[in-house]
Amino acid sequence: MATYKLNINSKEYTIEAEPQTPLLWAIRDEAGLTGTKYGCGIAQCGACTVHLNGNPVRSCSLPVSAIVGQEITTIEGLSDDNSHPVQKAWLEVQAPQCGYCQSGQIMSASALLDKNPKPSDEDIDQAMAGNICRCGTYHRIRKAIHVASKEISDGSK
Repeated sequence: MATYKLNINSKEYTIEAEPQTPLLWAIRDEAGLTGTKYGCGIAQCGACTVHLNGNPVRSCSLPVSAIVGQEITTIEGLSDDNSHPVQKAWLEVQAPQCGYCQSGQIMSASALLDKNPKPSDEDIDQAMAGNICRCGTYHRIRKAIHVASKEISDGSK
């Protein structure tokens, strides 16, 4: 067991964990931030997506020992009140059905829009390809990304 200091959502957390403990469990069990979900455990479904230095990563496959000193952002870190353009668009379009995968979907979408504020359908499909939605709400997810893109482009972000 070792002690790690993690910067999650601009707040420092002291985590006690084995070096190979996945970041997902440090976020959920040690930091108490439960918006990031466990899906498959092998980095294939995207439910556990968080941002690491602004890039979307699968937290279920990253050992906590490898991310010390880096900036981690979870779904809770996008906004305190669901006012992030992607979160607002998700609600406006009613993108989720069951909702389980949506925090990972939102984290991937927000990372896409940070790098490409006006993505094409092809850009969206490519960026979101690693996020699985068992309910099949992909068309609503794409629409929500376009709605958020418009808000960001209009300068409301």
